[in-house]
Amino acid sequence: MSWFSDVVAAVGARLRPQKPVPPPPGQLGSVDAVVARMQAIETGLPPTDGVAEFNRMYLEVTELVRDRIAAGTFVDAAFVTRLDLVFAGLYFAAVDAAAPDPAWAPLFATRAEAGRAPIQYALAGMNAHINHDLPIAVVAACRQLGLTPESPGVEADYRKVNDLLASVQQQVRQSFLDGLALEVDKTYAGPLANLVSGWSITRARDAAWTNAKVLWTLQGVEPLRTDFLATLSQTVGLAGRGLLTPIADLP
Repeated sequence: MSWFSDVVAAVGARLRPQKPVPPPPGQLGSVDAVVARMQAIETGLPPTDGVAEFNRMYLEVTELVRDRIAAGTFVDAAFVTRLDLVFAGLYFAAVDAAAPDPAWAPLFATRAEAGRAPIQYALAGMNAHINHDLPIAVVAACRQLGLTPESPGVEADYRKVNDLLASVQQQVRQSFLDGLALEVDKTYAGPLANLVSGWSITRARDAAWTNAKVLWTLQGVEPLRTDFLATLSQTVGLAGRGLLTPIADLP
């Protein structure tokens, strides 16, 4: 049973704090810089572009998190800040990529197509960013700061962000639906509501936290880690395609 002892020892080692690793080249250094990049993306895209729909909502949430960091809401402001920087960097990488990760591919492939409501693009972006990118970002932020997901304050602050996002989710969702009601026949309101109602930011972030802990444990365990990430990409992409199902006759 020496193999089992080796596995237990490896897992135990990964649960202990490690030496911090430097951020990769190009990682932004402040939340203000993240906000500025999102504003630049918004300026460069047509208002009806599907990526622009997600970007506007993400910008609003990022500004809210920035304000809460400044207000002292979090136990470990350095961790929340670093997580915000790493997390946003994964979105920017998708924007800049010639071929985005399969998790993001449905949004980028349909961004200019008719038949979809703005909220569908917004939720498809949230699906890709939270379900795929967030677990990766949690692991990277912990490694950069020499922390683990079990370090004091890490999960508590993650949950505080959950609560913050949950408080604005319904407001954001309703603003999209109210705007849609002004543009299309109510015939399509029911099908659209049914399509998007099954996606929850709270459930997505709960799943992302679990996947972050799995990824943390799988560090250095190949090919299992790579296989896990590939499966995650494909699964998230499949959900994204579902969220982007065309609604008949939408402009």
